[in-house]
Amino acid sequence: MDVNRKLTCRQLATVVSLYLALCSAGSAQSSPAQSSPKSRAVSSAPATPSADQILNRYVEAVGGRAAWQKLSSRVSSGTIEVPAMNLSGTVEIHEKAPNQVLTVVDLAGARFRQGFDGTVGWTDDPQNGLREQTGAELAETRREADFYSPLNLRNHYTKFTVSGTEKIGDRDTYRVEATTAQGDNPDTVYFDTQTGLPIRMVSQHHSPEGVSAFKEDLSDYREVDGILLPFTISQTSTDSAFTIRVSEVHHNVSLDDSQFAEPAVQ
Repeated sequence: MDVNRKLTCRQLATVVSLYLALCSAGSAQSSPAQSSPKSRAVSSAPATPSADQILNRYVEAVGGRAAWQKLSSRVSSGTIEVPAMNLSGTVEIHEKAPNQVLTVVDLAGARFRQGFDGTVGWTDDPQNGLREQTGAELAETRREADFYSPLNLRNHYTKFTVSGTEKIGDRDTYRVEATTAQGDNPDTVYFDTQTGLPIRMVSQHHSPEGVSAFKEDLSDYREVDGILLPFTISQTSTDSAFTIRVSEVHHNVSLDDSQFAEPAVQ
């Protein structure tokens, strides 16, 4: 594959990182059930909810605090498709509470890895090799690595503002702006007014090359052991557009801490 057409590890991992941050999971090793999120009873949102009300309803919509706290690890696998380049590959994500993550993407014969061991964030890809993350990029990775992120969003952002409503496809949404401690442009999350679930996120992501804007669309929510998560995550940026489709999720799997550590330089 021509190097100018090669997606960077950060670009590939961004969608996966959003999935870690926003999706939910079941309480035992399981395969996804084929039920619809419409079957979950979620309390009706008020006409003009506050940010706190929207966030509380989000926790309820993805299964609730008690269900999340039964989980200690997750292994997810699926596929990645890059239609413009006619490429496809596989994605595997290992997560361990409270904040360890390893993402591995195999695409067109190349392997991209990104990890966080609770302190050190790192990436390893054929183009740039192995490197440690620093500054805003590391802060972003640390925020996204929180295993209990749906319960802890208030710990990762300093301010939430409901900035209006917006139509996303055929869905009405509440638009919530979330500001980080770094004071960058806020992330914007669009919560479905009927289900309480996030269906779009617009954010900025940091890399050594600079700051890029991304849009992620979340869909195909399915129920797994009473918990809802998106099985399709589509991302669009100025550089790329691709889709990750999750096929399997297993929870409370035994994961050794060593797999999240930065590899030794060969």
